[in-house]
Amino acid sequence: MRLTLADLAAATGGTVTGGGSDAAVEGLGVDSRALVPGRGFVALVAERDGHDFAPAAVAAGAAAVVASRPLPDLGVPVVEVADTSAALLDAGRLARSRLADRVVGITGSVGKTSTKDLLAALLAVRWPTAASDRSFNNEIGVPLTLAGAPAGTEATVVEMGARGAGHVALLCSVARPTAAIVTRVAGVHLETFRTVDDVARGKAELVEALPVDGLAVLNADDERVAAMRAVSAAPVLTFGVGPGSDADVCAERIEVGPDLRPSISARSPWGAFEVRLAVHGAHQVANAVAAAGCALALGVDVDDVVDALARAEVSAGRMQVRVGASGATVVDDAYNANPTSVRAALDALAAVPGPGARIAVLGLMAELGPDESDLHRGVAAHAASLGLRVVTVGTDLYGLAGADAVPDVDAAVARVGPLAEGDVVLVKGSRVARLERVVDALVSPR
Repeated sequence: MRLTLADLAAATGGTVTGGGSDAAVEGLGVDSRALVPGRGFVALVAERDGHDFAPAAVAAGAAAVVASRPLPDLGVPVVEVADTSAALLDAGRLARSRLADRVVGITGSVGKTSTKDLLAALLAVRWPTAASDRSFNNEIGVPLTLAGAPAGTEATVVEMGARGAGHVALLCSVARPTAAIVTRVAGVHLETFRTVDDVARGKAELVEALPVDGLAVLNADDERVAAMRAVSAAPVLTFGVGPGSDADVCAERIEVGPDLRPSISARSPWGAFEVRLAVHGAHQVANAVAAAGCALALGVDVDDVVDALARAEVSAGRMQVRVGASGATVVDDAYNANPTSVRAALDALAAVPGPGARIAVLGLMAELGPDESDLHRGVAAHAASLGLRVVTVGTDLYGLAGADAVPDVDAAVARVGPLAEGDVVLVKGSRVARLERVVDALVSPR
């Protein structure tokens, strides 16, 4: 999105120096290493001071810099503001004011990014669509998403995460969503939320922010999400999975093939449909049905929804199926982890038909608070009940002893041992565990 420096200065209470206010940037960035030429560089102050990287950003092609302290002459204009973090949010608000009123916010303890990816693919069938990159879902990622929307964008999908009370409300003040999807509530970020009910209240802030002519898409199978109907001024559409669900949009039949791709038969107010999803794992069905329901309600045809779901993929590290040189299957779900998502992934692994070993390589589940030991051990017990082999990497919280608990990637690969065609290995952990290294080692010839 093209933003003139004059408009940025007006929106942020800043002043343009070192160049004309009629100059413009095409979107914004905060990382000098990944800056797209022509964007404005916002010098955020966090663990490291972004002002120190302003020269590198200009060398990478930044057309302007947003700064809160004096900088040497960089050869590009500078928008001087009081606080660059606040300015980034204000820039997001400016960008949102130029977008069409078809903005969908997505939150939940699990499934946000996958649902975002799927919905963006469905909406793109009908409208030019922009969506959050990867998991850009916080007070930095949301305004960057809005400012990065290309000219002519008619639908925008914004992922919204929360580390505590008020976080989603802040993001809604920037993105002003006209529709919302809440995927599921579970025990994540308990170091700050403390209880699952606190998590639910934090996620409900998205529903509370909707206008009366908006749309709330809620999980009928999660009682805490379903209860958010009470705080919605907007009409509610529910989604669910299984023949016993009373959801408006429901996957009533699910069959998972050897490649982990689910085939579903679903009903909706816009008609029944059948589709073999491109994503992997039965737990992705709820995400697909949520995206389908939202897209249908916004005006995408059933046939187009089916066609897009058969092709739509999700971001890297989320149940991506890879095949090693031995012919074994490695399921890369290493992007993130919490007890709910790990149990779902273990269920998916156990459900894969055919011969061969079924092995789960698990890393730390972060930010679980004082109950982290019990939660890790509960996951290990669930894996045992499914008859799965488990290897843990870099943590003893799962309560496994001996060779099943290994310190690093090399030891994990050695413990998994030689793989053969028919074997399936699931790799899952929080980002801090960096288990994508295990995936690469298992897939690549050594």
